[in-house]
Amino acid sequence: MIGVFDAVGDCAEWTFAAEPGAARAARAAVRGRLRTWCLDSLGDLTALLVSELVTNSLCHAAGPIGVRLVRTAGPGDVLLVEVSDPLPDLPLAREARAEDENGRGLMLVALTSRRWGTRPCASGKTVWFELALPG
Repeated sequence: MIGVFDAVGDCAEWTFAAEPGAARAARAAVRGRLRTWCLDSLGDLTALLVSELVTNSLCHAAGPIGVRLVRTAGPGDVLLVEVSDPLPDLPLAREARAEDENGRGLMLVALTSRRWGTRPCASGKTVWFELALPG
């Protein structure tokens, strides 16, 4: 993990080096923050989806990988999760065949999140998803 930023309890942000242990470190950081926010019930799903997106970044981009969690307040509360990398090419969801060893990450994000999307940014791209907060 390169650095950590934490603002006012509603946002947590990490930057991970593009190394083989990045997905594992991202899962641990996300689970720890969700535990702090008393959102353990979202831990497994959020860690899985973050792991998929970080792994995609590791496969396709070189450079730091950013992970950001934002817990919104108010009606329709959500957990916004963002994974960023320096590759400007936006990913495309595709249907993997039974014999394919990869290609299911974005489909998993699409099927399990409330909403998801991608956006270009000055230093690459961000893939994001929302999960409804319990309660």
